[in-house]
Amino acid sequence: MNIGIVTTWFERGAAYVSRQFMDLLEKTDNVFVYARGGESYAIGNPKWDLNNVYWSKRDIGHSAILGGVSMDKNEFISWLKRNRIEIVLFNEQQWFQPILWCNELGIKTAAYVDYYTEQTIPLFDLYDTVICNTKRHAFAFRNHHHVNYIKWGTDLNLYQPSKEKHEQVTFFHSAGMAPIRKGTDLVIRAFHNMDDRHLSKLIIHTQVDLIKACPDIKEVLTALENEGSVEVVTGTISAPGLYYRGDVYVYPSRLDGIGLTLMEAIASGMACITCNNAPMNEFVEPEFGDLCLVDYYYSRVDGYYWPMCVTSIDSLSSAMHKYIDGSRDLEIMKLKARQYAERELNFQKNCTELRRILESTRAHNISDSLRERAYNYDYNGIKAYYKLLAPLYSIYAKIKK
Repeated sequence: MNIGIVTTWFERGAAYVSRQFMDLLEKTDNVFVYARGGESYAIGNPKWDLNNVYWSKRDIGHSAILGGVSMDKNEFISWLKRNRIEIVLFNEQQWFQPILWCNELGIKTAAYVDYYTEQTIPLFDLYDTVICNTKRHAFAFRNHHHVNYIKWGTDLNLYQPSKEKHEQVTFFHSAGMAPIRKGTDLVIRAFHNMDDRHLSKLIIHTQVDLIKACPDIKEVLTALENEGSVEVVTGTISAPGLYYRGDVYVYPSRLDGIGLTLMEAIASGMACITCNNAPMNEFVEPEFGDLCLVDYYYSRVDGYYWPMCVTSIDSLSSAMHKYIDGSRDLEIMKLKARQYAERELNFQKNCTELRRILESTRAHNISDSLRERAYNYDYNGIKAYYKLLAPLYSIYAKIKK
């Protein structure tokens, strides 16, 4: 088959997911990547700028629409025809017109489910099939005409336990590009609240300025850095990242589609601390991890289907403290984590069904009413974005002239 993948394409979680799909499917099929807009492009990066990757147009108006998931119709259709695409796998696609374009051309479509709201779940009926990597996603899409649950995993060859020994228990946290969503502020406050924190160390990796992203923790973070108990590493680091520097992965995420770093940490042989909320609690077992209490839930401003959860800082501190006082057998837990990964998180094994699903998918008829609903949703979204961007776009247009 000639398979197309529409995705953001640079060092970030969503692109790693697409990369895993590409690497798997390339063993049997021709795979072409359509790198649409997003926070960044990786043009010139030898890891991402591959022969089968097409970099879509990017300008201030085009890339901003619906958070960078819009596409130029003529450009996209030309890419589809040029590569004779038979089925397109869309990753984190929030704009539905390209699915309709594919349908009009008789090209099948699949959705890798991540972002959805109460309003958009019915619109996923546009897709010929949907792929859910967590039980929570599968439940939300239980009424879709062709839903598939494939437990996620990671590259067990790339992510492996480190042989490095640390002088003291070292906690590690990945803030990525969204520190607040990933609970970085909670980790810092929980660590600060421990009286025996000097017997351990906390390492935080972030791709953005942590103080700008979490201004409320500036004073606490500065104090911890000054005392030498916290180290912040800022910048983009290619996989397998910095997991080797830690013993315990701390991840009180407020919201996640899957929590990819959690699986990477488990495969890297790390004990884990996360919140007792899906999907994080779908991947952590008592033999190698702790699930902390959720303090409260609240709705996200954009109406995402699942609520945000805030992990109890006291519960987080208590879980971390157990590793410092030795009440948790860290070395055994690290071993159990890797064993679990080998048993449950082998991406190559878990996703063997992916190709069969794509090959067996059949194009279905889309009703006129569903087309209209998708068009109205996209139109209202574009109108709202342009209203926000109008002043900036006006300045840009003048400069461009």
